[in-house]
Amino acid sequence: MESVARNRADKRLMWFGGAILFWGAAILIRLFSLQVLHHSDYLRAAHNQQEATVEIAAPRGSIFDRSGQLLAGSVKRDSVYIDPLQVPDLQVASAILAGVLQIDRASLYGRMQWYAANQRGFMWVARTIELEQYERLRSLHLDWIRFENESRRNYPRNTLAAHVIGAVDGEETGQWGLEKSLEEDLRGLPGSVRVLTDAKGRGIDSHEETEPRPGADLTLTIDERIQLPAQEAIARAVLESHGESGSVVVMDPYRGDILAIASYPPFDPNQPPGRGENPTARFNHAVSVPFEPGSVFKVITLSAALETTDLQPGSMINCGNGSFTMAGRTVHEAHHGYGTMPMEMVLAKSSNIGAIQIGLRVGSAKLYEYVRRFGLGARTGIQLPAESPGIVRKLTKWRTTSLMSVSMGHEVGVTTLQLAQACSAVANGGLLVPPRLILKKGAETVPVVSPHRILKPETAITMRKMMEGVVLYGTGKRYANLKGYSSAGKTGSAQIFDYATGHYTHSYNASFMGFAPVTNPAIVVVVTVNKTKGGSAGYGGPVAGPVFREVITEALRVLDVPRDLPDTTPDEADTKVADADAPPIIEGPQDPLVLEEAEAQVPAASNAAPVYGPQPPPASMAPAAPETGPKAPNFIGLSMRSAVALAQAQGLPVVLAGTGIVRTQEPPPGAVLRGGERIRVDLAR
Repeated sequence: MESVARNRADKRLMWFGGAILFWGAAILIRLFSLQVLHHSDYLRAAHNQQEATVEIAAPRGSIFDRSGQLLAGSVKRDSVYIDPLQVPDLQVASAILAGVLQIDRASLYGRMQWYAANQRGFMWVARTIELEQYERLRSLHLDWIRFENESRRNYPRNTLAAHVIGAVDGEETGQWGLEKSLEEDLRGLPGSVRVLTDAKGRGIDSHEETEPRPGADLTLTIDERIQLPAQEAIARAVLESHGESGSVVVMDPYRGDILAIASYPPFDPNQPPGRGENPTARFNHAVSVPFEPGSVFKVITLSAALETTDLQPGSMINCGNGSFTMAGRTVHEAHHGYGTMPMEMVLAKSSNIGAIQIGLRVGSAKLYEYVRRFGLGARTGIQLPAESPGIVRKLTKWRTTSLMSVSMGHEVGVTTLQLAQACSAVANGGLLVPPRLILKKGAETVPVVSPHRILKPETAITMRKMMEGVVLYGTGKRYANLKGYSSAGKTGSAQIFDYATGHYTHSYNASFMGFAPVTNPAIVVVVTVNKTKGGSAGYGGPVAGPVFREVITEALRVLDVPRDLPDTTPDEADTKVADADAPPIIEGPQDPLVLEEAEAQVPAASNAAPVYGPQPPPASMAPAAPETGPKAPNFIGLSMRSAVALAQAQGLPVVLAGTGIVRTQEPPPGAVLRGGERIRVDLAR
């Protein structure tokens, strides 16, 4: 019995020992698998569970004006987030957070419920909060309220140059302006940090794997001291003329540097677009919105004539009796006809019929060539998004009357920036200079792009003098002459066509482009005000001219440009005779793209030769018994060529002394000339 019992005990011990051995072998095999065969897999899984890789956003590059003034920069702010699955009471939590952050409690509570119901473990409560709000939340010591340090874009000058700089969204990604077009340069390259966490996901230790690379700082050609008065001036002009929008471009005609781009209406890039906000507020009207230029375009027409025909500033142009008919379409000069006058007077007085006659001499092919030469119909290449190339029809699509329309500046669409580039070609001696907006990227200076010649130097110089005539005795006289500086320019007023009614409205695109000083231009300024109202008060001269004068005067002061004239203000009585813009009357078939305008209309007797420049004193100032005989015309302000042409037209003998512009004359304007008496005309620069 004892042996049987012992055998049974031995068997049980053997089985137990075998089980222990098998169990130990299984453990050893498992350990071998864990530590040897699959060690790297389990180690990776452990790291993934205990560690997290966090992206570190790179500091966004700052934006400065040309003098180093900060226009856009990023500041560090804390953002608040929660894990809705770990919040003990969503209703209480929403009340706490809404009270401190001053946000809508019901909306926040609804979001928290949705995240919790959908098993979402992360929810932003508010991004880039203020320091005071951060400190109040931090003082509550609630572990379910968590913070993340983020960067927030800040624009310290608010609306200043906003249409150029642009803005970013909540993720600090560029949405408008340079913030969008140069996003890759500004945002830099993000870095990363590996964070060791505990069972509750709280950070214990961290290790930086890659260092973020900051975005490049940008230095613009914009000058804050010129940008601000440009914005203020265009805002006043739009409001006073009951317009809808407007723009100003200030440009260095030699280097192409853009010193200011102002666009109205304004917006504050610190504020996100609000519900119901006018979408046009963020359009850069100077770059993205083309318009029909009207008479400012005549500068191109006459430039083409100087180079492709035998016409010269003194060449007599038959402007007719005030009307011109072509292919069943008639254009009437507003108020009266000009008869025959020199080509430079066609520009100064802005005769539409004179421009048509000159355009016919140039021809469609050559005029189209010069339109393209001046850069119209093509983007300038400025580094801003949504730049419009304008509207220039191919020559094969020109209609029978297109040459007539284009000569006056219609059936074409241009931007304010394109006009600034075109005007710079006249100012700098005939070179088309690409506009430049970026002065530096980081420490690297952006090179100036080489210009190319589009006009002969002598053509450009001649056009300068002809444009000076617009200011001395033409449509810009009352509005664009400067104190201490000579200036040149051209007005424009284009009537706007209403596609809904099929008729022209009483709204206008009013514009002025010009430069100063005339002999050595330092600044080009182009002004456009869109959809002005108020009859003649909404035309180019009275609306855009004063903006030109205000902006260019400030720019000349800021850049310390030497004066080239005595520091005196033009005689008030003399400026009151300046011509006003007035749209002509169009008869016959209408092309909706053709917006008509005419400028520089001066009442004159139907059978008398027109008198250019200041008119004689009114009859009320004359002696009671005036002498009879011819009267001396007013030569003051005319060039030598124009003075000679005017004298020849009236059959009067003159004696010329000096060169440049007529400054004085004897006998004075309006004086009765005795038989054979000669008029002495003194000229000076």
